[in-house]
Amino acid sequence: MVIRPISQAQEQQVNDATQATLHRVSDIHQTRFRPIEVRFDLKGRASGMYRVQRRKRVIRYNPYLFAKYFDHNLQTTVPHEVAHYITDMLFGLRNIQPHGKQWQAVMLSLGADPAVTGDYDLTGIPVRRQRRFHYQCACSEHQVSTVRHNRVMRGDMKYLCRMCRTEICYQGRDETC
Repeated sequence: MVIRPISQAQEQQVNDATQATLHRVSDIHQTRFRPIEVRFDLKGRASGMYRVQRRKRVIRYNPYLFAKYFDHNLQTTVPHEVAHYITDMLFGLRNIQPHGKQWQAVMLSLGADPAVTGDYDLTGIPVRRQRRFHYQCACSEHQVSTVRHNRVMRGDMKYLCRMCRTEICYQGRDETC
């Protein structure tokens, strides 16, 4: 069974819940916080993510996980991500732990459980998988992630086998060792 992403009406419901939670926490802290952009472009295992990129703040939601666990995510993920936004605005991301005492206090003020992550059955949900690259050392083969492979290709990093302590080499057309 393949899960389809949430409908536009459900997206609007999640967006409304996000802004309502933001309004509620504004009343609690007696501080007005700007509305935040909400996107439904997150994929993978996470149901939500608060992100700051080039001074632009956004909350991203996974439309597939929301479709499969709509009510649960509305109650847990929305306040979770809003709490990240609020702690960023009140304390700055560099000054606190992501799920530290300040974030937990905001979650509790919203009446939400300050649990860090959800444990979801991902059956039927598209999950991003990293590509693996084949490498070889003196004693065995290795599977290397895209990130590590790119570091090797740029010449930024060399990796050694933990067993034989020799450098692992890419087994593609272009040898790097």
